[in-house]
Amino acid sequence: MKFAHDIIVRPVVTEKSLEATKSKRYTFEVQKDATKPEIAHAVEEAFGVTVAKVNTINMKKKPKRLGVHAGYTKAWKKAIVTLKADSKSIEFFDGMI
Repeated sequence: MKFAHDIIVRPVVTEKSLEATKSKRYTFEVQKDATKPEIAHAVEEAFGVTVAKVNTINMKKKPKRLGVHAGYTKAWKKAIVTLKADSKSIEFFDGMI
């Protein structure tokens, strides 16, 4: 059985994701094999909120260079979690706005 903190890797903190928190949409990096119901359950369990829907995006690796050394960024999975209107907000993101 997977635990909530195993599924949620980290919050994604960008200008666009912080702007979306005003409409109760939160962005997380999640495990690549996590499903939408598992992500919804993990967010509800970890933060004590009610999830309305989950959108997922597989972020592909991108080529990067540093001088003569070439490589790739890692591929990862992004989850955008929308909370119900009557749900409380996630306190972690409230301090960043």
